[in-house]
Amino acid sequence: MRVFVTGATGAVGRHLVPMLVAAGHEVTATTRTPGKAAQLRAAGAEPAVVDGLDREAVIAAVRAAAPEVIVHEMTALADMRSLRDPDREFAVTNELRTRGTDNLLAAAALAGTRRVIAQSYAGPGPDRRSSGGLKTEEDPLDLRPIRSAMRGPAAIAYVDRTVPLQAREGIVLRYGAFYGPGASDVVLAMVRKRQLPVIGGGTGVWSFVEVTDAAAATVAAVDRGAPGVYNVVDSDPAPVAEWLPYLAGLAGAKPPLRVPGWLGRLLAGEFVVAQMTSARGSSNEKARKELGWEPRYASWREGFRAWVSG
Repeated sequence: MRVFVTGATGAVGRHLVPMLVAAGHEVTATTRTPGKAAQLRAAGAEPAVVDGLDREAVIAAVRAAAPEVIVHEMTALADMRSLRDPDREFAVTNELRTRGTDNLLAAAALAGTRRVIAQSYAGPGPDRRSSGGLKTEEDPLDLRPIRSAMRGPAAIAYVDRTVPLQAREGIVLRYGAFYGPGASDVVLAMVRKRQLPVIGGGTGVWSFVEVTDAAAATVAAVDRGAPGVYNVVDSDPAPVAEWLPYLAGLAGAKPPLRVPGWLGRLLAGEFVVAQMTSARGSSNEKARKELGWEPRYASWREGFRAWVSG
């Protein structure tokens, strides 16, 4: 099929494009940076330099490509350094998840695109309830309001709601916390420097997904799965107090420091404390059943070993 991938040089896109080409699809791939066009061409795609917030440019590029499927992977997270003020750090990403999504949906309607697949989020957040089992796709986005992190959850909820409603076949893939080649290297560096402590007991449960597993699930969604929302996470959600010391051990670092919640708020801010203490994991049962997807790394334990040793 003809597939139009936005954000094609990002964490998922750089793995997704060659996978789609290898599967026999004809891929048009976008980047905001002209210097990255050669990278996309080398991966087997037809490059297009497009700003996802430029509505007319997006529409023109999509109409020229006439895709049967659009994959929305646009974010602006490459330079992220701190989560003390998430709304400031995610400001452009929030725009890409709202206005950028609207631009792609408008382009899809004009080009007659059948399916739109959009990136969303099932990683750690400030869940209002820290218990109750794993979250499924039927659970509402029930996050505790934090003054510095209001726009991000609203943008995620916008994608989850709008894409299935407005696209002919709208699929939302809620990716877990990324790790692996080209993803979360800053986290590994912080662990090695003992700059990532376990806060408040580390009771927050995280769902991870290795980045090439996320790309493989996206390839599966190109021609499988009913419209709707899917959690793309591994099969082993785990509390911070379990996975963070394990990662430190693999990285050859000393065990992470442990700090109380009040000190964590001073050092890292309320959002990070909530991630560390109240996040709930997510179930991948629907994605495995309906997309026919099985993560190569069913547990972060095997995935972390491959990531660190690689």
